Amino acid sequence: MAQVIPINPDAATDSPGRSRLEERLAAGLDFLHRRLSGRYEVDEFGFDPELTDAVLIPAARLLYEHWFRVELRGLENVPPEGGALVVANHSGTLPLDGLMLQVALHDHAHRDVRLLGADLVYQLPLLGHLARKAGHTLAHPADAVRLLTKGELVGVFPEGYKGIGKPFRERYRLQRFGRGGFAGIALRTQVPIVPCAIVGAEEIYPKIGDIPALARLLGLPYFPVTPTFPLLGALGAVPLPSKWLIRFGEPVPMDGLGPEDADDQMTVFELTDRVRETVQQMLYDTLLERGPAF
Repeated sequence: MAQVIPINPDAATDSPGRSRLEERLAAGLDFLHRRLSGRYEVDEFGFDPELTDAVLIPAARLLYEHWFRVELRGLENVPPEGGALVVANHSGTLPLDGLMLQVALHDHAHRDVRLLGADLVYQLPLLGHLARKAGHTLAHPADAVRLLTKGELVGVFPEGYKGIGKPFRERYRLQRFGRGGFAGIALRTQVPIVPCAIVGAEEIYPKIGDIPALARLLGLPYFPVTPTFPLLGALGAVPLPSKWLIRFGEPVPMDGLGPEDADDQMTVFELTDRVRETVQQMLYDTLLERGPAF
């Protein structure tokens, strides 16, 4: 496959009279030509760095900077290189928290986070395709281990649908962290676990009800009812502009645990509970710092 030539719209040009607009137009046309001709690279998981940097991240950045006005804390706790597992709370009815986490780490830690997603994400044609292009993959232990051993930064939301689909009255209260799969993976690969608290997503689509019959009909884990959806139709799908704060905590101590401890279920459960308690306390602290939701 041909070598990718990165787009740099700010690069100097050999034509002194060429305008900035002409440069950008030329770069855009070159990008389109290479995409249409297949002259770009993806990794074994389908990650397309060029498309992510040129299209996906800039689109998400508009929400990040101008709608949710995201602020970061504890960025120094994210390793600048090597494998690491970011473990975050999950909320918001729709998974925009994962998107904002990706922009935060891409723009400020200069790392591409490889998020682990549920089966449903990859069963939806467009969403599944874009998720893989953005570097994400199915939440499967074997894939997570492969990514971590390659030195990738991997993100996981252990609450799954229980977290993202919980009612508004339970906001910022963590749900069960599954069976501790992420803890076993971290032990097996001996990578640091970086706890992450995301405050702000709970208010974007306040879930006040559910329609189970519609959820079953559409094959969804839930069909949410919010103050604006489905009452206002498509307009109700616009997220409320809550103020976001994302905090990264210090890596959770492993207390000298080794790869062999990944097979000890009691050890895995204890580490899972320790991470969950850490993230919950970080949520409380970050919520107090954030103050008013809007």
